[in-house]
Amino acid sequence: MINREWHLLSRPVGWPKPEDFALVETETRAPAEGQVLVRNKYLSVDPYMRGRMSAAKSYVAPFELGKVMQGGAVGEVVESNAEGFAVGDHVLHFGGWREYATIDAKGAVKVDPDLAPLSTYLGVLGMTGLTAYAGLLRTASFKEGDSVFVSGAAGAVGSQVGQIAKLKGASRVIGSAGSDEKVKLLVEEYGFDAAFNYKNGPVSRQLREAAPDGVDVYFDNVGGDHLEAAIGSLNERGRIAICGMISVYNSTEPVPGPKNLGRLIQTRGRIEGFLVGDHYDLQPQFVQEVGAWVASGELKYRETVVEGIENNLEAFLGQLRGDNTGKMIVKL
Repeated sequence: MINREWHLLSRPVGWPKPEDFALVETETRAPAEGQVLVRNKYLSVDPYMRGRMSAAKSYVAPFELGKVMQGGAVGEVVESNAEGFAVGDHVLHFGGWREYATIDAKGAVKVDPDLAPLSTYLGVLGMTGLTAYAGLLRTASFKEGDSVFVSGAAGAVGSQVGQIAKLKGASRVIGSAGSDEKVKLLVEEYGFDAAFNYKNGPVSRQLREAAPDGVDVYFDNVGGDHLEAAIGSLNERGRIAICGMISVYNSTEPVPGPKNLGRLIQTRGRIEGFLVGDHYDLQPQFVQEVGAWVASGELKYRETVVEGIENNLEAFLGQLRGDNTGKMIVKL
């Protein structure tokens, strides 16, 4: 069978350009012992992938030039040479950015399309959902009564952070987003107490207006002026969890840090970065608790779905621009 897959041709400088990539036709490879051949149905594109396009040392190996890229995917097993996996099984795996993937079965996890739509295993019940859960409850040490500020709040992670905080008894949840439509969504559908469009004025001023009593927890997906504003509004013993800094991912020059870090001395505040991979021990608890909220309708989610492997790159660039509401998914 002919397979189409995306290769990285050159390492982007600044914003990725179409000429840095190529959609290549290859032949599928029959699975060796312990492997399965999967026809992908849904692919994930995520901000962290921008870092893997660089050669800089990071927490995960960079994409190799001239070879297929990787990412989360859900698909159907069409050929199996592995015990415990049968043709027709649906699996979550890391062989994305392609139509077919021959993968080691030990790197695949069975999922049930009858329990939840397949796409949710890449979002609300997948890595992005666990990121929100672990970052808020463990890294930021959220407790009932906390006031919470979330940047990138209409995205896959941010929207879940705000809702989990509300379900866990937050006194106030504030979100920032990049359009008035997304601000309306945060308040009217996701139940945020307040939200603002960061394009409508200085973030620090808008945050002070939305949280006049300050914030106890800041969940950072953006960095830059959002992080500085959060430090300025942080209450005593406040906690900041650094999940991502999408505002600086495509910068070509070193980005200065917040000018008000000294305020952490006064507030005895704490900033801590985290990676979801350090918190997979929470997976069973996360699936049980969040799965129940999703099933009951207490936790709502949205997906922005782009169709076709040929549009995988545009979907990736779109979520860097903030075109998505909720999780950006590519449907094959």
